[in-house]
Amino acid sequence: MLETIENRVRSRLIKYLGRDETGIRKVVLKLFLDGGKYTTNDIYKYLHEKNFDISYRGVSAMVGLMNTRLGILSIDVTGDHNIYLLKNDYRGIVRSVLDNY
Repeated sequence: MLETIENRVRSRLIKYLGRDETGIRKVVLKLFLDGGKYTTNDIYKYLHEKNFDISYRGVSAMVGLMNTRLGILSIDVTGDHNIYLLKNDYRGIVRSVLDNY
């Protein structure tokens, strides 16, 4: 049986969230579901407003992992800072996983 891309992404998301001891990954994924474009600094500031204790480098690593391992983010590297956006193709999958997690 062939595994679909959607099923692989869903499985990776579930495993990724399963290792989320503080809930920070879920918060970042929900932020991306809002449909905005965010720099690492935007996400860093947002997480500190939500009282998460994470360094700027930690945010950078987390977003980079979402981009490379999960493949759900689009990245624009043309400006001074990388700008991340949730790919439209994966919005439904991310929403479904978060709703059931």
